[in-house]
Amino acid sequence: MNSAEEELVFQLSQAVSRSKAFSVVVRTYQERLYWHIRKMVLSHDDANDVLQNTFMKAWNGLDGFRGDSQVSTWLYRIATNETITFLTNKRMRNQNSIDNIEEVMIQNLQSDTYFSGNELQLKLQKAIMTLPEKQRLVFNMKYFDDITYEQMEPILGTTVGALKASYHHAVKKIEKFFSEED
Repeated sequence: MNSAEEELVFQLSQAVSRSKAFSVVVRTYQERLYWHIRKMVLSHDDANDVLQNTFMKAWNGLDGFRGDSQVSTWLYRIATNETITFLTNKRMRNQNSIDNIEEVMIQNLQSDTYFSGNELQLKLQKAIMTLPEKQRLVFNMKYFDDITYEQMEPILGTTVGALKASYHHAVKKIEKFFSEED
């Protein structure tokens, strides 16, 4: 942890500076976390909702944050857990529906006015949506966010070896998706 990070953690732990320090945290991480979440939920509105929940959980959990990890690691862990909870709840709500939740999410992405991707980007998102949730998370974090396996390890609570295997399997499944689509 560098000195600026240590100072931020200290300010977050003090009642007098907590609110101002948390504003810095929000400004610093909101865009990165938004895109991390958005890659999993696909919808702009859903991503905003999960992001808001992430920051509310972080704010409410400040007393429990001891600074053992970096602020970014802590926030990514919260965002990831909130995203998984959101997706699980969405699946539970749609359990009686004959529609596959991933297909519904792709359809929503196609009609999302905030999605500016071309046909190839849409095809990649479709391929990613076929992955199991853990592989999808690892792929998105490595491929899009350029997060190292060592940085992912505390966020996802698994070993570097397992993360490498998940990424490898994800890439193979995406390659297979593209070869079957052609």
